[in-house]
Amino acid sequence: VNISILIVAVVIFLLVIHHNFLSLSDFLRRELSDPSPLGLQPIDFIPAAPQRLTDERNDKEIPVVIAASDERLGGAIAAMNSIYQHTSSNVVFHVVTLNDTVDHLRMWLRSPPLKNMRFRILDFDPRVLEGKVQVDPQKADSFKPLTFARFYLPSLVPHAEKVIYVDDDVIVQDDIVELYNTPLKPGHAAAFSDDCDSTSSKVAVRGAGNQYNYIGFLDYQKETIRKLAMKANTCSFNPGVFVANLTEWKLQNITKQLEKWMALNVVEELYSKTLAGSITTPPLLIVFYKQHSSIDPMWNVRHLGSSAGKRYSPQFVKAAKLLHWNGHFKPWGRTASYAEVWEKWYVPDPAGKFNLIRRHSEAYEAK
Repeated sequence: VNISILIVAVVIFLLVIHHNFLSLSDFLRRELSDPSPLGLQPIDFIPAAPQRLTDERNDKEIPVVIAASDERLGGAIAAMNSIYQHTSSNVVFHVVTLNDTVDHLRMWLRSPPLKNMRFRILDFDPRVLEGKVQVDPQKADSFKPLTFARFYLPSLVPHAEKVIYVDDDVIVQDDIVELYNTPLKPGHAAAFSDDCDSTSSKVAVRGAGNQYNYIGFLDYQKETIRKLAMKANTCSFNPGVFVANLTEWKLQNITKQLEKWMALNVVEELYSKTLAGSITTPPLLIVFYKQHSSIDPMWNVRHLGSSAGKRYSPQFVKAAKLLHWNGHFKPWGRTASYAEVWEKWYVPDPAGKFNLIRRHSEAYEAK
Protein backbone atom coordinates (compact mmCIF):
# COMPACT_ATOMS: atom_id res chain seq x y z
CA VAL A 1 0.00 0.00 0.00
CA ASN A 2 2.82 2.38 0.85
CA ILE A 3 4.52 1.67 -2.45
CA SER A 4 1.26 2.33 -4.33
CA ILE A 5 0.79 5.62 -2.51
CA LEU A 6 4.37 6.59 -3.27
CA ILE A 7 3.93 5.79 -6.99
CA VAL A 8 0.71 7.85 -7.16
CA ALA A 9 2.45 10.75 -5.40
CA VAL A 10 5.39 10.62 -7.85
CA VAL A 11 3.01 10.55 -10.86
CA ILE A 12 1.08 13.56 -9.53
CA PHE A 13 4.36 15.40 -8.90
CA LEU A 14 5.56 14.73 -12.46
CA LEU A 15 2.23 15.87 -13.92
CA VAL A 16 2.46 19.16 -11.98
CA ILE A 17 6.03 19.74 -13.19
CA HIS A 18 5.00 18.97 -16.81
CA HIS A 19 2.08 21.40 -16.60
CA ASN A 20 4.29 24.14 -15.18
CA PHE A 21 6.90 23.53 -17.87
CA LEU A 22 4.30 23.89 -20.64
CA SER A 23 3.03 27.11 -19.08
CA LEU A 24 6.57 28.48 -18.90
CA SER A 25 7.21 27.52 -22.55
CA ASP A 26 4.05 29.32 -23.67
CA PHE A 27 5.05 32.39 -21.68
CA LEU A 28 8.55 32.46 -23.16
CA ARG A 29 7.18 31.96 -26.68
CA ARG A 30 4.85 34.93 -26.23
CA GLU A 31 7.68 37.02 -24.84
CA LEU A 32 9.95 36.20 -27.75
CA SER A 33 7.31 36.81 -30.39
CA ASP A 34 6.15 40.15 -29.00
CA PRO A 35 8.42 43.02 -30.05
CA SER A 36 9.89 45.03 -27.22
CA PRO A 37 8.43 48.58 -27.15
CA LEU A 38 11.91 49.87 -26.36
CA GLY A 39 13.69 47.86 -29.07
CA LEU A 40 14.51 49.01 -32.60
CA GLN A 41 12.12 47.95 -35.35
CA PRO A 42 13.73 45.12 -37.33
CA ILE A 43 14.58 45.75 -40.96
CA ASP A 44 12.05 43.15 -42.14
CA PHE A 45 9.12 44.44 -40.07
CA ILE A 46 5.62 43.82 -41.46
CA PRO A 47 2.78 45.77 -39.84
CA ALA A 48 -0.16 43.64 -38.77
CA ALA A 49 -3.14 44.05 -41.08
CA PRO A 50 -6.45 45.14 -39.50
CA GLN A 51 -9.04 42.37 -39.15
CA ARG A 52 -11.24 43.79 -41.92
CA LEU A 53 -8.32 43.57 -44.36
CA THR A 54 -7.40 40.02 -43.38
CA ASP A 55 -11.03 39.10 -44.04
CA GLU A 56 -11.17 40.82 -47.42
CA ARG A 57 -7.75 39.89 -48.78
CA ASN A 58 -6.71 36.40 -49.86
CA ASP A 59 -4.29 34.55 -47.59
CA LYS A 60 -1.76 33.50 -50.24
CA GLU A 61 1.22 35.83 -50.09
CA ILE A 62 2.20 37.57 -53.34
CA PRO A 63 5.80 38.82 -53.01
CA VAL A 64 6.63 41.95 -55.01
CA VAL A 65 10.25 43.14 -55.08
CA ILE A 66 11.02 46.79 -55.84
CA ALA A 67 14.23 48.80 -55.46
CA ALA A 68 13.96 52.21 -53.80
CA SER A 69 16.86 54.64 -54.04
CA ASP A 70 16.55 57.85 -52.04
CA GLU A 71 16.48 60.16 -55.06
CA ARG A 72 13.68 58.07 -56.68
CA LEU A 73 11.80 57.08 -53.55
CA GLY A 74 8.63 58.85 -54.66
CA GLY A 75 8.51 56.64 -57.74
CA ALA A 76 8.68 53.48 -55.66
CA ILE A 77 5.98 54.80 -53.31
CA ALA A 78 3.61 55.58 -56.22
CA ALA A 79 4.24 52.18 -57.81
CA MET A 80 3.53 50.37 -54.54
CA ASN A 81 0.39 52.41 -53.89
CA SER A 82 -0.98 51.66 -57.37
CA ILE A 83 -0.36 47.93 -56.89
CA TYR A 84 -1.94 47.86 -53.43
CA GLN A 85 -5.06 49.81 -54.40
CA HIS A 86 -5.81 47.52 -57.36
CA THR A 87 -5.70 44.16 -55.60
CA SER A 88 -7.50 42.19 -52.91
CA SER A 89 -4.61 39.71 -52.77
CA ASN A 90 -2.17 39.46 -49.89
CA VAL A 91 0.65 41.45 -51.50
CA VAL A 92 3.84 41.88 -49.47
CA PHE A 93 6.36 44.40 -50.79
CA HIS A 94 10.04 43.60 -50.41
CA VAL A 95 11.55 47.06 -50.70
CA VAL A 96 15.29 46.94 -51.43
CA THR A 97 17.18 50.04 -50.44
CA LEU A 98 20.46 51.30 -49.00
CA ASN A 99 20.96 51.74 -45.29
CA ASP A 100 20.89 55.56 -45.35
CA THR A 101 17.43 55.52 -46.97
CA VAL A 102 15.68 53.23 -44.47
CA ASP A 103 14.49 55.95 -42.04
CA HIS A 104 13.14 58.15 -44.83
CA LEU A 105 11.34 55.19 -46.42
CA ARG A 106 9.85 54.00 -43.14
CA MET A 107 8.53 57.51 -42.39
CA TRP A 108 6.92 57.72 -45.84
CA LEU A 109 5.26 54.32 -45.47
CA ARG A 110 3.56 55.53 -42.29
CA SER A 111 1.51 58.02 -44.37
CA PRO A 112 -2.26 57.41 -43.93
CA PRO A 113 -2.92 56.11 -47.48
CA LEU A 114 -0.16 53.50 -47.02
CA LYS A 115 -0.51 52.54 -43.36
CA ASN A 116 -2.14 49.14 -44.05
CA MET A 117 0.37 48.15 -46.71
CA ARG A 118 2.46 45.10 -45.81
CA PHE A 119 6.17 45.41 -46.47
CA ARG A 120 9.69 44.32 -45.63
CA ILE A 121 12.61 46.69 -45.95
CA LEU A 122 15.78 44.99 -47.18
CA ASP A 123 19.20 46.61 -46.95
CA PHE A 124 21.27 45.97 -50.09
CA ASP A 125 25.03 45.71 -49.63
CA PRO A 126 26.82 47.21 -52.69
CA ARG A 127 29.97 45.28 -51.77
CA VAL A 128 28.53 42.20 -53.50
CA LEU A 129 29.19 44.05 -56.78
CA GLU A 130 32.92 44.53 -56.21
CA GLY A 131 34.87 43.25 -59.21
CA LYS A 132 31.66 42.74 -61.18
CA VAL A 133 30.85 46.29 -62.29
CA GLN A 134 33.28 48.70 -63.91
CA VAL A 135 32.68 52.18 -62.51
CA ASP A 136 34.07 55.19 -64.35
CA PRO A 137 35.71 57.36 -61.64
CA GLN A 138 34.52 60.49 -63.49
CA LYS A 139 30.94 59.16 -63.48
CA ALA A 140 30.90 57.45 -60.09
CA ASP A 141 27.74 59.35 -59.11
CA SER A 142 25.86 57.74 -62.01
CA PHE A 143 26.49 54.22 -60.67
CA LYS A 144 23.25 52.85 -59.20
CA PRO A 145 23.92 49.64 -57.25
CA LEU A 146 20.23 49.02 -56.57
CA THR A 147 19.62 48.34 -60.28
CA PHE A 148 21.41 45.01 -59.67
CA ALA A 149 19.15 43.98 -56.78
CA ARG A 150 17.03 41.92 -59.20
CA PHE A 151 20.02 39.60 -59.71
CA TYR A 152 19.83 38.49 -56.07
CA LEU A 153 16.14 37.60 -55.71
CA PRO A 154 16.63 34.28 -53.84
CA SER A 155 18.68 36.09 -51.19
CA LEU A 156 16.12 38.88 -50.89
CA VAL A 157 13.06 36.61 -50.67
CA PRO A 158 14.55 33.29 -49.51
CA HIS A 159 11.33 31.44 -48.68
CA ALA A 160 9.29 32.37 -51.77
CA GLU A 161 8.77 30.01 -54.68
CA LYS A 162 7.74 32.79 -57.07
CA VAL A 163 8.11 36.58 -57.06
CA ILE A 164 7.32 39.63 -59.16
CA TYR A 165 10.02 42.24 -59.78
CA VAL A 166 9.06 45.77 -60.87
CA ASP A 167 11.07 48.93 -61.48
CA ASP A 168 10.25 52.09 -59.53
CA ASP A 169 8.99 53.98 -62.62
CA VAL A 170 5.81 51.95 -63.15
CA ILE A 171 2.11 52.34 -62.36
CA VAL A 172 -0.14 49.30 -62.16
CA GLN A 173 -3.76 49.61 -63.30
CA ASP A 174 -5.02 46.06 -62.76
CA ASP A 175 -4.81 43.26 -60.20
CA ILE A 176 -1.15 42.23 -59.83
CA VAL A 177 -2.24 38.65 -59.09
CA GLU A 178 -2.86 38.23 -62.84
CA LEU A 179 0.81 38.97 -63.52
CA TYR A 180 1.84 36.68 -60.65
CA ASN A 181 -0.14 33.84 -62.23
CA THR A 182 1.77 34.10 -65.53
CA PRO A 183 2.51 30.49 -66.54
CA LEU A 184 6.21 29.65 -66.86
CA LYS A 185 7.33 26.78 -69.07
CA PRO A 186 9.14 23.84 -67.42
CA GLY A 187 12.79 24.72 -66.86
CA HIS A 188 12.24 28.48 -67.18
CA ALA A 189 13.33 30.61 -64.23
CA ALA A 190 11.70 33.85 -65.41
CA ALA A 191 9.11 35.40 -67.71
CA PHE A 192 9.74 38.76 -69.40
CA SER A 193 7.94 40.94 -71.91
CA ASP A 194 9.51 40.17 -75.29
CA ASP A 195 10.29 43.18 -77.44
CA CYS A 196 9.08 41.53 -80.64
CA ASP A 197 5.68 41.17 -79.02
CA SER A 198 5.83 44.65 -77.57
CA THR A 199 2.93 47.02 -78.07
CA SER A 200 5.52 49.79 -78.35
CA SER A 201 6.72 51.23 -81.62
CA LYS A 202 10.29 50.26 -82.47
CA VAL A 203 12.81 52.98 -81.75
CA ALA A 204 16.06 53.04 -83.69
CA VAL A 205 19.31 53.53 -81.82
CA ARG A 206 22.09 54.98 -83.94
CA GLY A 207 24.96 52.55 -84.46
CA ALA A 208 23.22 49.69 -82.69
CA GLY A 209 20.47 48.52 -85.02
CA ASN A 210 17.65 49.05 -82.57
CA GLN A 211 17.05 48.45 -78.92
CA TYR A 212 14.81 45.50 -79.63
CA ASN A 213 17.52 42.99 -80.53
CA TYR A 214 20.66 41.53 -78.99
CA ILE A 215 23.10 43.54 -81.09
CA GLY A 216 21.81 46.67 -79.38
CA PHE A 217 23.21 45.40 -76.07
CA LEU A 218 26.17 43.12 -76.84
CA ASP A 219 29.41 43.65 -78.77
CA TYR A 220 29.41 41.00 -81.49
CA GLN A 221 32.97 41.89 -82.45
CA LYS A 222 34.13 40.18 -79.25
CA GLU A 223 35.06 36.51 -79.63
CA THR A 224 33.46 35.59 -76.31
CA ILE A 225 30.09 36.82 -77.55
CA ARG A 226 30.46 35.17 -80.97
CA LYS A 227 31.24 31.83 -79.35
CA LEU A 228 27.86 31.89 -77.64
CA ALA A 229 26.24 31.50 -81.09
CA MET A 230 23.41 33.85 -80.15
CA LYS A 231 21.82 35.40 -83.22
CA ALA A 232 22.36 39.17 -83.25
CA ASN A 233 18.82 39.84 -84.44
CA THR A 234 17.25 37.83 -81.60
CA CYS A 235 14.52 39.82 -79.90
CA SER A 236 15.58 41.27 -76.57
CA PHE A 237 13.33 41.64 -73.56
CA ASN A 238 12.75 44.30 -70.93
CA PRO A 239 13.93 43.33 -67.41
CA GLY A 240 12.10 46.15 -65.65
CA VAL A 241 9.07 43.94 -65.01
CA PHE A 242 9.26 40.17 -64.72
CA VAL A 243 8.03 37.10 -62.89
CA ALA A 244 10.62 34.71 -61.43
CA ASN A 245 10.36 31.05 -60.44
CA LEU A 246 12.87 31.03 -57.58
CA THR A 247 12.97 27.25 -57.36
CA GLU A 248 14.31 27.10 -60.91
CA TRP A 249 16.45 30.20 -60.32
CA LYS A 250 18.27 28.44 -57.48
CA LEU A 251 18.52 25.09 -59.29
CA GLN A 252 20.17 26.77 -62.28
CA ASN A 253 22.39 29.07 -60.17
CA ILE A 254 21.10 32.06 -62.14
CA THR A 255 22.71 34.57 -59.76
CA LYS A 256 26.14 32.95 -60.18
CA GLN A 257 25.70 32.92 -63.96
CA LEU A 258 24.83 36.62 -63.98
CA GLU A 259 27.82 37.44 -61.78
CA LYS A 260 30.09 35.46 -64.13
CA TRP A 261 29.08 37.59 -67.14
CA MET A 262 29.33 40.80 -65.13
CA ALA A 263 32.90 39.93 -64.12
CA LEU A 264 33.81 38.92 -67.70
CA ASN A 265 32.53 42.26 -68.97
CA VAL A 266 34.85 44.11 -66.56
CA VAL A 267 37.80 42.31 -68.19
CA GLU A 268 36.65 42.02 -71.82
CA GLU A 269 34.09 44.85 -72.27
CA LEU A 270 31.41 42.64 -73.80
CA TYR A 271 28.58 45.17 -73.79
CA SER A 272 27.77 47.25 -76.84
CA LYS A 273 29.53 50.62 -76.96
CA THR A 274 26.28 52.25 -78.02
CA LEU A 275 24.35 50.46 -75.31
CA ALA A 276 20.63 50.71 -75.92
CA GLY A 277 19.63 50.13 -72.31
CA SER A 278 20.90 49.84 -68.77
CA ILE A 279 24.01 47.81 -67.95
CA THR A 280 21.86 45.32 -66.06
CA THR A 281 20.25 44.08 -69.29
CA PRO A 282 23.19 42.40 -71.15
CA PRO A 283 23.96 39.66 -68.59
CA LEU A 284 20.26 38.86 -68.34
CA LEU A 285 20.02 38.58 -72.13
CA ILE A 286 22.92 36.12 -72.16
CA VAL A 287 21.74 33.93 -69.29
CA PHE A 288 18.11 33.82 -70.43
CA TYR A 289 18.81 33.44 -74.16
CA LYS A 290 15.86 31.39 -75.48
CA GLN A 291 15.31 30.19 -71.92
CA HIS A 292 12.51 32.40 -70.66
CA SER A 293 8.74 32.55 -70.81
CA SER A 294 6.68 35.59 -71.84
CA ILE A 295 4.36 37.87 -69.93
CA ASP A 296 1.39 39.61 -71.49
CA PRO A 297 2.79 42.77 -73.18
CA MET A 298 -0.04 44.77 -71.64
CA TRP A 299 1.67 44.08 -68.32
CA ASN A 300 4.68 46.11 -69.43
CA VAL A 301 3.60 48.97 -71.69
CA ARG A 302 6.85 50.86 -71.77
CA HIS A 303 8.82 53.75 -73.29
CA LEU A 304 6.50 56.35 -71.80
CA GLY A 305 9.69 58.05 -70.65
CA SER A 306 11.55 57.94 -73.96
CA SER A 307 10.28 61.39 -74.96
CA ALA A 308 8.13 64.21 -73.67
CA GLY A 309 5.57 63.57 -76.40
CA LYS A 310 2.66 61.15 -76.13
CA ARG A 311 3.52 57.84 -77.77
CA TYR A 312 0.15 56.21 -77.03
CA SER A 313 -3.47 57.23 -77.26
CA PRO A 314 -5.39 57.99 -74.04
CA GLN A 315 -7.61 54.97 -74.73
CA PHE A 316 -4.63 52.64 -74.96
CA VAL A 317 -3.02 54.04 -71.79
CA LYS A 318 -6.27 53.52 -69.93
CA ALA A 319 -6.45 49.89 -71.12
CA ALA A 320 -2.82 49.11 -70.17
CA LYS A 321 -2.39 46.91 -67.11
CA LEU A 322 1.05 48.32 -66.29
CA LEU A 323 2.61 51.58 -67.51
CA HIS A 324 6.39 51.86 -67.56
CA TRP A 325 8.20 55.22 -67.87
CA ASN A 326 11.59 53.74 -68.81
CA GLY A 327 13.73 56.38 -70.48
CA HIS A 328 15.00 59.81 -69.45
CA PHE A 329 11.62 61.48 -68.89
CA LYS A 330 10.31 60.26 -65.55
CA PRO A 331 6.72 61.08 -64.55
CA TRP A 332 7.82 62.82 -61.36
CA GLY A 333 9.56 65.41 -63.55
CA ARG A 334 6.16 66.39 -65.04
CA THR A 335 7.47 66.58 -68.63
CA ALA A 336 6.92 62.88 -69.37
CA SER A 337 3.80 61.80 -71.20
CA TYR A 338 0.82 60.97 -69.01
CA ALA A 339 2.46 62.27 -65.84
CA GLU A 340 -1.05 62.98 -64.57
CA VAL A 341 -1.73 59.22 -64.44
CA TRP A 342 1.31 58.74 -62.20
CA GLU A 343 0.29 61.75 -60.09
CA LYS A 344 -2.93 60.00 -59.03
CA TRP A 345 -0.95 57.40 -57.09
CA TYR A 346 1.80 59.61 -55.71
CA VAL A 347 1.71 60.15 -51.94
CA PRO A 348 3.48 63.39 -50.82
CA ASP A 349 6.75 62.98 -49.00
CA PRO A 350 6.21 63.79 -45.28
CA ALA A 351 9.87 64.86 -45.09
CA GLY A 352 9.46 67.17 -48.11
CA LYS A 353 12.69 65.93 -49.72
CA PHE A 354 11.22 64.34 -52.83
CA ASN A 355 8.88 67.27 -53.45
CA LEU A 356 11.95 69.52 -53.50
CA ILE A 357 13.72 67.21 -55.97
CA ARG A 358 10.67 67.35 -58.23
CA ARG A 359 10.63 71.15 -58.22
CA HIS A 360 14.34 71.27 -59.07
CA SER A 361 13.80 68.74 -61.85
CA GLU A 362 10.95 70.78 -63.33
CA ALA A 363 12.98 73.99 -63.19
CA TYR A 364 15.91 72.30 -64.95
CA GLU A 365 13.71 70.82 -67.67
CA ALA A 366 12.00 74.18 -68.19
CA LYS A 367 15.38 75.62 -69.18
